[in-house]
Amino acid sequence: MPLAVLERAQRDMLDWNGSGASVMEQSHRGKRFGELAAQTEADLRQLMAIPDDYAVLFLQGGATQHFAQIPMNLAAADGSADYLITGHWGEKAASEAAPYVRVNVAASSKAQNYLRMPPREEWQLDPNAAYVHYTSNETIHGVEYHDIPDVGDVPLVADMSSNILSEPIDVSRFGLIYAGAQKNIGPAGFVVMVMRRDLLQRATRPMARILRYAEHAAAGSMLNTPNTWGWYITGLTLQWLKEQGGLAAMAERNRVKAETLYRAIDGSGGYYRNPVDVAARSRMNVPFTLHDSTLDAVFLQESEAAGLMALKGHKALGGMRASLYNAVPPEAVEALTGFMQDFAKRHG
Repeated sequence: MPLAVLERAQRDMLDWNGSGASVMEQSHRGKRFGELAAQTEADLRQLMAIPDDYAVLFLQGGATQHFAQIPMNLAAADGSADYLITGHWGEKAASEAAPYVRVNVAASSKAQNYLRMPPREEWQLDPNAAYVHYTSNETIHGVEYHDIPDVGDVPLVADMSSNILSEPIDVSRFGLIYAGAQKNIGPAGFVVMVMRRDLLQRATRPMARILRYAEHAAAGSMLNTPNTWGWYITGLTLQWLKEQGGLAAMAERNRVKAETLYRAIDGSGGYYRNPVDVAARSRMNVPFTLHDSTLDAVFLQESEAAGLMALKGHKALGGMRASLYNAVPPEAVEALTGFMQDFAKRHG
C-alpha cells in the first residue's frame, strides 16, 4: 500500500475524522461509515469510468472464494463456462469452479510452462458458454494480457486481482471484474467487484442469500457486517490514486518501472534472465533467475540487507520475483536495478 495511505491510517487509528474512535469501532450502519462507503464507490466509478449499468460490490473472502461463487451466480447447474488458463491462478479458478459448472478449458499455455499467451487462433470458445473467465495478470509466472480478449457476445469475467487500477480499461467490455484487494487496493480479505447489473439476475440454483451477488447489491454490500477496515483503506487508496493523476498517470508510471527492470535484466549479458515471451511480460510481476542458481541465497541475503524485501521467487519456479504494484515508487526500482548491477560486478 502507498506510504501516504499507511501514514494516514496510522494517524486515524484511534480517532477517525474526529469521532474519538477507530473506523473499526464505527457502526457500518451509521452516518459516518455510510458516507465513507458512498465516497469510496464514487471514487472507484470515477477512476475506472464505470457505466451506470454496472453494480459495484465490496465483498469479502479474497478472490479464491469467488472462484467458486462466480459460477454459482452466473451459470445454471447444468451449464458450462470457458476458461483461458495462463498460469497458476487461472488453473485454480477453473479447479474451484468445476463443482458448480462444466469447465471447458478453451485455451491454455501450460504446455509452454506458462511463458507465453495461447495464440488466439487456438482458442476453442463455446458460443453457448455462460461466461469466459481469464486471469489478466499471473503473479507467479509473470505473464499479463496487454489487451482485452475478444470473446464475442459471451460475458467476459476477469480476475484482475494483481493489475486492477494499474491502467485505464474499458469496463463496458466485461460482464464482471473482480479483484482481491491485497495487490493494488488495500488489505487482504477485501474484494472489489464490478458487475453488469443484468447478470445479477442469473443465479437460479438454490443457495444461501449470503452467496448471491444480487442480494449483496440490493443491500449496498452490507448484507452482513462488512470488512470496515478494508473498505476504509480502499477509500484512502482510491483518493491517493486520484491525487497521482488517475489511472492514465499510473499506467505511465508502471510502464517506466517495468521497462527499467526488464532493461536491467536484458542488458546484463545473461547474468540475469527472464524467460517470459516479451509480448506477454507482466508490468506487475517480474520473475528472473541468476546465471548461477547457487548464488540465489546470497542474492536474497544481500538484497534484504540492502533494504530490498520479498524478492524470493515462488516455490514452484524458484529464482527471484520483483512485484511492481502501484504503491511501489520508481525509486525502489532504481534501487533494485542498482543493486543487481553491483551484485553482478561483485559475484561475476
